[in-house]
Amino acid sequence: MSEIAAIIDTLEGRLKKLFEKTDHLEQVSTQLKQELYTANATIERQSSEIEALKKQYETLKVASSLLGSEDNKRETKLKINALIREIDYCIAQLAD
Repeated sequence: MSEIAAIIDTLEGRLKKLFEKTDHLEQVSTQLKQELYTANATIERQSSEIEALKKQYETLKVASSLLGSEDNKRETKLKINALIREIDYCIAQLAD
C-alpha cells in the first residue's frame, strides 16, 4: 500500500509540474501573440509610410524633370503619354 501511495505522490507531483509548465507556456504564448500583433501593426504602418514616400519620390522626380532636369526627361515623357492614354481610354468608356 505504501508503494501505491508513493506512486500516487510522485504522479501528483509530476501533474503539478505539468500544470505549472502548461500555465507558463500559455502565458508565454499570449505574450508572443501580443508581440506578433504589435510587430504586424508596425510592419503595416511602415509599409504604408514606404508607399507614401515612394509616391512622393515619383512626384518629385516628375517635378524635377519638368523643371528641366535632363536625367528624368524621358521618364516624364513616358509618364505623360501613359496618362494621356488613360484619359483617352476613360473618355472612350464614357462615350460608349
